[in-house]
Amino acid sequence: MRLETSPDLVEFRAEVRAFIAEHGPGPRRRTGVRAPEPEEMPRLRAWIGRLYAAGYLGQAWPVEYGGRPGARPEYGFIVAEELARARTWGEVGAAALAAGALLGFGSEEQKRRFLPRIRTAEDLWCQLFSEPGAGSDLAALSTRARLDGDHYVVDGQKVWTTNGHHADLGYLLARTSTDGPKQAGVTAFAMDMRSPGVDIRPLREITGTNDFNEVFLDGVRIPVERVIGRVDDGWRVANLSLGHERSGVGARGVELFGQLDDLFALAGQATVGGRPALADGGTRQRLGRLATRVHVADKMSKVVQSRMVNRTEDPADAPLAKVFYSEVNLEAAETGVALQGIGGIGVDEDAPWADGWWQDAFLYARAYTIAGGANEVLKTIVAERALGLPRDKR
Repeated sequence: MRLETSPDLVEFRAEVRAFIAEHGPGPRRRTGVRAPEPEEMPRLRAWIGRLYAAGYLGQAWPVEYGGRPGARPEYGFIVAEELARARTWGEVGAAALAAGALLGFGSEEQKRRFLPRIRTAEDLWCQLFSEPGAGSDLAALSTRARLDGDHYVVDGQKVWTTNGHHADLGYLLARTSTDGPKQAGVTAFAMDMRSPGVDIRPLREITGTNDFNEVFLDGVRIPVERVIGRVDDGWRVANLSLGHERSGVGARGVELFGQLDDLFALAGQATVGGRPALADGGTRQRLGRLATRVHVADKMSKVVQSRMVNRTEDPADAPLAKVFYSEVNLEAAETGVALQGIGGIGVDEDAPWADGWWQDAFLYARAYTIAGGANEVLKTIVAERALGLPRDKR
């Protein structure tokens, strides 16, 4: 691993930290990739616009579209880490993903129209990829788009659409042809979420919040000039855009170290057998094992960062780091609930500590083992693409 610091990176980190302290919207109440409450959106749009204007978001974009002159890959990692350290909001929605598609494949007219509004947060985007029958196997998507004059007419259903109820635009994948392999015949679109025929239905989750949505598309008309890239080439657009913005990998270790500090504080307050939990040998062993795993998860993330910077990535790097992080994050949440004893069954104001933060984190933590690729699927990718093991029969 070669991930070195330097005086200019130290100075940049201090600059970002000071900026967040002065202008940030304050800490998030909940962990995970969550949707804000509606009343939070105006100040978060303003905050996202500030981050872009200061050159902290979108800094790797070409300079002519607002990117930061002389930006280094390490800058993106630092911004993600400092936002995580402050436990505050970064970008809301799928704008980074959409920007990757537009910068890589969009027309000049699309870039001039959409990119400035991403930078000001006038437009928030959501990702319309997954379907009830096409989650881990995205190529199985069945939402159809048929050409009708100068519009495509779209019918189908999307699901697990984070921030769909806040989004102005959707980065949509739909099937425009059934010829050839299932990866072929998919087209990418920029869809207005307020179009007639778009029905957004928030999903109430086990956490009690509405972060995901179902999106039903019934005869939605999308102008042909909203196709991103070429017709039937959406699979390539999606795959390349997914790799455009990956600086968030650097925040994982920071998040886990923050949780670890909170666990030790909780163990100093909670009791086991009438004594502080930290005085219990079993509790100390559990925390010690978890601390070791947190350090390993952080080093795995740093390896991914290092190889991204040095262009020596291995197919196993990001999947293994994500799998291990999700498992350690789940273990941390389970420990936080267990330390509360019978009080661990309380939620929100009925919880004895942190207004139920650990209970919410526990209920949400399973999502990380699925989001970004289910752990089982990622392990198969590592086996087949990195280790060269025989493929399973499909």
